[in-house]
Amino acid sequence: MTTRITSRRWRVDVFVDEHEDDRTTHAEARLHTNDKTHLVGRGSAHRNPADTQVAEIGDELAVARALSDLAHQLLHAAASDIEALTHERVHLPS
Repeated sequence: MTTRITSRRWRVDVFVDEHEDDRTTHAEARLHTNDKTHLVGRGSAHRNPADTQVAEIGDELAVARALSDLAHQLLHAAASDIEALTHERVHLPS
């Protein structure tokens, strides 16, 4: 018996914008799939005026938060799809 392996490729594009005037960094993580699922996670980071300006830290925080938001949305989408098939309430722990 031969096992058939099916592979899919999903892509996440991450966009980061730094705003010096209000000391914030915003990130968007956009998921692109081969079907109708196209989600956008958003995150931001705010630098305290007393903190040293290190752009990489703001980027890391904002991107981590955007990816976390995207992950939660993807779990919600999966739960909704399962509920549509089973007609039962589903809770997927994160």
